[in-house]
Amino acid sequence: MTLAPPPPLSSSSGVRLRLSAQPAQGHMPRRIDGAWWPRSTDLTSELPRLLGGLPPAWGHVSSVLVDEAVWEPFPGRLLVADQVVRLRRTTSRHAPSTVCLLAPGRGRWDLLVVPPEVTEAEAGWLMDSMDTAAKDSLGSGTAVR
Repeated sequence: MTLAPPPPLSSSSGVRLRLSAQPAQGHMPRRIDGAWWPRSTDLTSELPRLLGGLPPAWGHVSSVLVDEAVWEPFPGRLLVADQVVRLRRTTSRHAPSTVCLLAPGRGRWDLLVVPPEVTEAEAGWLMDSMDTAAKDSLGSGTAVR
């Protein structure tokens, strides 16, 4: 198990995340719940920032599934904020990169991963297009930065 460094406290290192609004009662759940733009491909440094920026209502994320081709090598478990998070690998060659977050008793959330090397304009377009698709089907989205 690897210990994750605590996320930096400066505001310039905040998580770059856009979440869609939760579906209204009676609607089908979305395939993508938001978009995340990490600053690097080092999952052990990026994941603590992401988990720290999630809404408290999501609870403790205990398992994360990521496309191993996108990230530098990473351990099977990571200690984040005194909680063990199990990291699982997948290979999805025909789909955009996503991260799947699992919180027992709370749910599953799938986030589109915007490549860290894209420009701010490209990342904004990708995050906006994800948000627009969710708005069209379910209502308004929310941004977290």
